[in-house]
Amino acid sequence: MAPRPKVFVFAPIKESLEWQEAFEAAGLDLVLGKADWHDPQGNNEDEMIEMAKGAVAMMGTSIRSSPISKKIMQAAGDDLRIVAKCTIGVDDVDLKGASQLGVLVTHAPTESNWGGVAEGTIAMMLTLLKKARERDENMKAGNWRNPDLQGLYLGSREMDDYPGLTVGIVGLGRIGGRVSKLLRPWGCRMIAHDPYIPDSRFEEHGVEKVSYDKLLAESDIITFHVTLTPETRQMFDAKAVAKCKDGIILINDSRGQVVSEKALCDALDSGKVAQAALDVFEDEPLSKDSRLLKMGHKVLLSPHMVSSNLASGLHPGLIWATKCVLNALKGVTPDAVFNKDVIPVWEQRYKSKAIIA
Repeated sequence: MAPRPKVFVFAPIKESLEWQEAFEAAGLDLVLGKADWHDPQGNNEDEMIEMAKGAVAMMGTSIRSSPISKKIMQAAGDDLRIVAKCTIGVDDVDLKGASQLGVLVTHAPTESNWGGVAEGTIAMMLTLLKKARERDENMKAGNWRNPDLQGLYLGSREMDDYPGLTVGIVGLGRIGGRVSKLLRPWGCRMIAHDPYIPDSRFEEHGVEKVSYDKLLAESDIITFHVTLTPETRQMFDAKAVAKCKDGIILINDSRGQVVSEKALCDALDSGKVAQAALDVFEDEPLSKDSRLLKMGHKVLLSPHMVSSNLASGLHPGLIWATKCVLNALKGVTPDAVFNKDVIPVWEQRYKSKAIIA
């Protein structure tokens, strides 16, 4: 009797058992990773290589200790068809290595999650602009109006020619596009940098297309909505800070490694950056001795859960990733392939070649 096809679930998934039941019903054997692999410290590659051997598919949430390297995928063997992420981000998968091996990498850009990030971005922006926390604390301390707690007006005003603030959006994909849609009724100037988006999308969203340097120089508020790549890693560093206006507001709801925390903290100390709102950090969870925790109201911090709302979180992504794996093993090209360049080679090799019913 032939062995059952094997799926390596490299990051534990506790939110639901639907995926497990679906895989077992399809006649698949599961090998489950360990809970402590979420810890950013340590290196578990050797252990993961052993567990991956013979896998026809891999699936999981974010894994910080040991990304899915080319070595891990090679260990699975020539029959590995897919690495399916239950999250939007794929920065913990060696995309170049997967493409070289002809392995599809899929992600789960569910609207409940990316839409939640966009709404959370607006909430952060308005909280900082309107000093909502400070006013609340001032009243609870028994005080009334404090002239130091004046807010900033976001949109333009026709009656007195107030131009409004300029919001710079770095990355005009799903999240950045939704942010621009939510901001549009406010009448503020919106500029964006995204070299991978057609001009028609900028026009559709009422956003001016600019270079990254121009965005840095002209924005009052800068918000990042990019995937983590070699190009975007540390793209907001000391050199970027120097190109900005004095007293900007920075928001990062994308990936922690996009922003240099040292450069940001230095800029917050000097006042070059007036305030920052962060949902993501270079190392997570945030270290208890992080400078960011000593910044008071200069920073608004969130524990990497800006996308977390009822009916969101990992569950929708779990369902999506499960379908991707099952389709791939049925010889059907799955949805949301991130490394799309591999699809022609993959289809030539696997299309209509099912290893499960």
